[in-house]
Amino acid sequence: MSDLPPRDSSDDEPAGEPGPDALDAFEEIVGAETDRDPDLAVIEAGSRTLRARGGAPQGDDIPARPQDPEVEKALRAVEADLATRWGETKLEPSVARIAALMDVLGEPQRAYPSIHITGTNGKTSTARMIEALLGAFDLRTGRYTSPHVQSVTERISLDGAPIPYERFIETFEDIKPYVEMVDAQQEFRLSFFEVLTGMAYAAFADAPVDVAVVEVGMGGSWDATNVIDGSVAVITPIDLDHTDRLGSTPGEIAGEKSGIIKQDATVIMAQQPVDAAQVILKKAVEKDATVAREGLEFGVVARQVAVGGQLVTLRGLGGEYEEIFLPLHGAHQAHNAAVALAAVEAFFGIGSQHARPLDIDTIRTAFASVTSPGRLEVVRRSPTVVLDAAHNPAGARVTAEAISEVFDFSRLIGVVGASADKNVRELLEAFEPIFAEVVVTRNSSHRAMDADELAGIAVEVFGDERVVVEPRLDDALEAAITLAEEEGEFAGGGVLVTGSVITVGEARLLLGKG
Repeated sequence: MSDLPPRDSSDDEPAGEPGPDALDAFEEIVGAETDRDPDLAVIEAGSRTLRARGGAPQGDDIPARPQDPEVEKALRAVEADLATRWGETKLEPSVARIAALMDVLGEPQRAYPSIHITGTNGKTSTARMIEALLGAFDLRTGRYTSPHVQSVTERISLDGAPIPYERFIETFEDIKPYVEMVDAQQEFRLSFFEVLTGMAYAAFADAPVDVAVVEVGMGGSWDATNVIDGSVAVITPIDLDHTDRLGSTPGEIAGEKSGIIKQDATVIMAQQPVDAAQVILKKAVEKDATVAREGLEFGVVARQVAVGGQLVTLRGLGGEYEEIFLPLHGAHQAHNAAVALAAVEAFFGIGSQHARPLDIDTIRTAFASVTSPGRLEVVRRSPTVVLDAAHNPAGARVTAEAISEVFDFSRLIGVVGASADKNVRELLEAFEPIFAEVVVTRNSSHRAMDADELAGIAVEVFGDERVVVEPRLDDALEAAITLAEEEGEFAGGGVLVTGSVITVGEARLLLGKG
């Protein structure tokens, strides 16, 4: 049986004005999801708000290591060079170094229009959806996301696929003399992330791409990606993460993230805490930016669980898009899809220049092709093993909600390996209601929290009898699968591996993916 939704003859008709039932449903969602503050009206009076009137599946795209020994050797040399630079957690908040690199490279980031994405959670999935939509409309795309699940080349994609290893190596070698030139001129050498960002922008210009889809690394205003002039700025939900660098409240964090909003841009704003929304809208006023808000100008009208994903109806800037099959699980992915759709509509001028909706069949084809490895990804059956890269409390909460909605586990075992700089207690508290037991472990990163330290926190949250400690990830997976199998072959035991993108990536390899 196909996972795709049934079609009828009405699917081929152009979208017109939504009927009264659809409008009522959308108003219901607006009422349920929009937490408004009267002070926002004052802010919005100074900004232009977007109010439009409107009436091929991919496989696993995480590459294995190169088979050619020479390519493998060259790739390891590049990785070794990058490893000598500041890692992504060591920052000197400035775009001076990346701007200097762009200057000596001839400003490659200005060779194509860009869609820039920031937020706390959902950035990579949203970027993948935007990429799929643009590609379905025959545009050459470049996508830059972080971190990677298994291979560093995942971060730079061309036409929906990771950049080939040979091209990745060539791009590094091409820009290396310019990187060294900038290193010699600056107080600090270019960081790992800055060099990769330079590589991405150079590769996109060389391709060349029609549009770049760029996810920030952290924050926004001083993030290395913020040397592009994104005509569309996407802000996914903001929550507390990286509080030592970005701020201790959603509003403070929004101050950094709203730094990607450029003059006269269009801002696609996911549902936000009120203080974050205030800050974003103030920035939009300063930049004379047009704003479209989830729950008002666009949103999720309806969704239902389907085999292999969900069936959604989205309200876009140009009208309603019905019966879209999205092969990803969870309400949060439906909201990511609404944001992605609005971003692509805005890129095509819908809402500002015209109000014609995009072709529904093309939209359906694009969304049906979306993949997001390590995001509620099933990698094994009997028992079912699910991977999810939730690494902060907000991400853990939506993952827990989605697991409960999608999977009918009678007993779920958690495998958690987290980074030491995260709010691990609240992450574990989010999972406590759905985990029968938790196996705590660690990944190979130097940032990983020690398994015994993690166990100490887990015992306080779960109780001693529900916590198992396995410092090695392979042993942790085996222990969790054994515990899940105690339910019996035909019972509903399952395993969720989570806590870190690195943990998920290493588990993926151990379980035979990639």
